[in-house]
Amino acid sequence: MSGRFLDSPIKYLKGVGPAREKILKQELGLHSFEHVLYYFPFRYIDRTKFYKVSEIREHMPFVQLKGKISELQTIGQGPGSRLTAILRDDSGMIELIWFRGIKWVKESLKPGKEYIVFGRPALFNRKFNIPHPDIEELNIAKTSQVQVQLQPFYNVTEKLRKANVDSKGIVKIVKALMEVVNNNVPENLSNEILDRYKLISREDALRYIHFPSNLKDIQAAQNRLKFEELFFIQLHLIKSKLIRAYKNKGVAFSIVGDTFNEFYKQHLPFELTGAQKKVLREIRQDTGTGKQMNRLLQGDVGSGKTLVALMCMLLATDNGFQSCIMAPTEILANQHYEGITEFLNKMNVKVGLLTGSTKKKDRKVLHESLLNGELKILIGTHALIEDTVQFNNLGLVVIDEQHRFGVAQRAKLWKKSTIPPHVLVMTATPIPRTLAMTLYGDLDYSVIDELPPGRKCIKTYHYFDKDRYKVFGFIKKQIDQGRQVYIVYPLIAESETLDLKDLNDGFESIQRAFPKPNYSVSIVHGKMKAADKDFEMQRFAKGETQIMVATTVIEVGVNVPNATVMIIENAERFGLSQLHQLRGRVGRGGDQSYCILMTSYKMTAEGKTRMKTMVNTSDGFKIADVDLKLRGPGDLQGTQQSGVLDLKIADLIKDEAILKAARKEAITILEDSEIYNAPKNNMIIRELGRREHKSTNWSDIS
Repeated sequence: MSGRFLDSPIKYLKGVGPAREKILKQELGLHSFEHVLYYFPFRYIDRTKFYKVSEIREHMPFVQLKGKISELQTIGQGPGSRLTAILRDDSGMIELIWFRGIKWVKESLKPGKEYIVFGRPALFNRKFNIPHPDIEELNIAKTSQVQVQLQPFYNVTEKLRKANVDSKGIVKIVKALMEVVNNNVPENLSNEILDRYKLISREDALRYIHFPSNLKDIQAAQNRLKFEELFFIQLHLIKSKLIRAYKNKGVAFSIVGDTFNEFYKQHLPFELTGAQKKVLREIRQDTGTGKQMNRLLQGDVGSGKTLVALMCMLLATDNGFQSCIMAPTEILANQHYEGITEFLNKMNVKVGLLTGSTKKKDRKVLHESLLNGELKILIGTHALIEDTVQFNNLGLVVIDEQHRFGVAQRAKLWKKSTIPPHVLVMTATPIPRTLAMTLYGDLDYSVIDELPPGRKCIKTYHYFDKDRYKVFGFIKKQIDQGRQVYIVYPLIAESETLDLKDLNDGFESIQRAFPKPNYSVSIVHGKMKAADKDFEMQRFAKGETQIMVATTVIEVGVNVPNATVMIIENAERFGLSQLHQLRGRVGRGGDQSYCILMTSYKMTAEGKTRMKTMVNTSDGFKIADVDLKLRGPGDLQGTQQSGVLDLKIADLIKDEAILKAARKEAITILEDSEIYNAPKNNMIIRELGRREHKSTNWSDIS
C-alpha cells in the first residue's frame, strides 16, 4: 500500500486535475506523490512577527501587519482595472492593491473588520503599498486548526504563474497531500542509522520540511533528508565499484621488467616526487591483482601525470600488453606524442600517433603494426575508437581530461579487448575532495600534489586597464631577455552585450605596440582552420614569434617552455578553474614565470574574490575549493554531464561531515555480506533497488 501510495499520479490530489497535472509535469517534473513530497521549499518566512505600518522601510522582503480594512475601490475597467483597499493600524495606513481576481477579493473583504495581511511592500510615488497580499480575517485566523508560523516558499516558473500556480499554489497542493499521507511513507533507513545519527523518521522529515513550526523542525528535517540523499548516492557508487571489482576480471601485470627498469634507471629526466612514487605504487598494486583497475589520477598542471602514465604503459609493455592514451584534442594528442617519444628516444619502444589529420597511407601502416603487436603505445584523439582500430593485446587505457568524453565513447575503447583493460583517468582540473567523493565515488582515487623539483612558483599580479603601458614595458623586457608571451582574450569578435576587449582589436593594438621588424606576433582562435591554427602554434613553439594573441584554445595542450608570461585580458570574466589552467601554460621551463590578470575597475564581489585568490595561491586544490563555493558544483567544468550532482537538498560545501558519515555507512553495509543481508537493512536495499530502477541518471565513469 505504502509504495503504491507514493507512486500515485498527482492528478489524484485535491486541487490538481488533468490541466494542472500537465503543466506541473512539464515545468517542475512532478509526476507522483513522491515527487511532490521531495519538491522542497527554498526558503521560509516567519509568520510569528507582526510589524506596524510605520515600521515599513524600503527593501523589506515580506511583512505581516494587523489592522482594519476600509475604502474598497475599483479603479478603471476591463483588463487594466485594479482594486484598492486601505489597511489601518494605530501607527498609520497603507494601500493594498489587486490586479487579478478583483471580483472574488472584493466580495470576500468586509470593511471595518480586522485582518492579518502578509506581503512584500513596494514603493510607488514615495508611498508604500502591498500588491496581492495574503489576507485573512483575524477571528478566522485565531480559530484556524493549522497555524502556519514559518511559511514555505517554492520556486515556480513564469508558465506556472500564468496558469495561476504560484508558490501559494504549491503550498495548497502539498497541504492536500499531507492531509492524506497518514503513515503511507515507508522508512528507508534502518533504526540503527536513525539512532546513531539522531535522525527523525522519513515521514516526519517530509512533513517538517514543508510545514515547520520552528527553526528546530527545519534543522531536523534537513539533517535527515541530506543524509538520506547522500547515503543512497554513495550506496550506488560503491556498489558499482564493488560489482566491477568482483565481475570484471582484468589482465595481471605480474612483473616489473627490463623496459620499465631501463627507463627508471637510465632515462628518467628527473627524480620522481614522493607523490609520483606513491601513485605508481598504488597503480602497481592495482594492476597486479588480476582485477580491472579503474583509477582517477588527479594532478595540477605540470605535476607530472604524463610521466606517471608513461611508466604505467612501460609496465604493460613488460607484461606483453599494448597501451593507449586518448586525448580530447589534436593539439593535446600531439603534445603527448612529442613528450613521450622524447622520453623514449633512446629506447626500443614503438609509439604511434592517430588523429583525424593522420594520412590514409600512414593509417594503414599504423593499423598493421598495431594488429601484429609491434606498436606498443598508441596516442590519439576520438580516432582511437573507430572500428578500424584493432589492438593485438590492449592492456591499459589512459583517458586524459575524461570529462570531455562521453560514457559511450570511453566504453568503445575498452571493448577493443576481450578482457577489460586497466583504466587510468587523468585530469588536471583539481577537484575538491567532497566533490570527488560524489562525482567519482566509484573510482579509486590518486592525487599528485607536488610539483617536480626545479619548478619555480609562477608569480601572479593583478593590474587594471590604466596600467597597460606599464605591463607593455614589462613584456618588452621579457622579450629582450629571449622569452615569449601569451596574451589571452575571452572573445573572438566584438559583442554588443558584453563590454569585453575582443581578440581582433587586441591583436591590432599589440601589433601597434610591438611593431615589425623587431617583434613578431601570432594569432590563434577556435574559428581558424586546423592547419592555420597549427601553423601559428608551431611558429610560436619554434620561437619564430615572440607573442601569441589567443582565445582559450590554448588552455589545454600548448607546451612552450620558453614562454614565461601569461597576460589574461578581462580576467574577471573567466572562472577560477579556467584562470588556473591558463596560468599553467607558463612556468614549464627553468626560468621565473609570471601571470598578469588585467581587469577593469568595475568588478563584482565574486570577480574580486577570484582575482585575490589567484594572486594569493597557486595551489589548485585551494583554488578548486573557492571555485566550488563561488559557483556551486553544477557549474564546475565537466560536472554538468553527471546526474550525481542533481542534489535536491544536500550541499557539498556545507555538508562534508554528513557526506563522510553517509559514505562510511554505505561502505559498512556493502563490504560485509552478513550486514548487507541482515533483516534490519532490508528497507535500505529495497530502496536502493527502487532508485536504481527509476533512474539511469547516475554517474557511470567507465
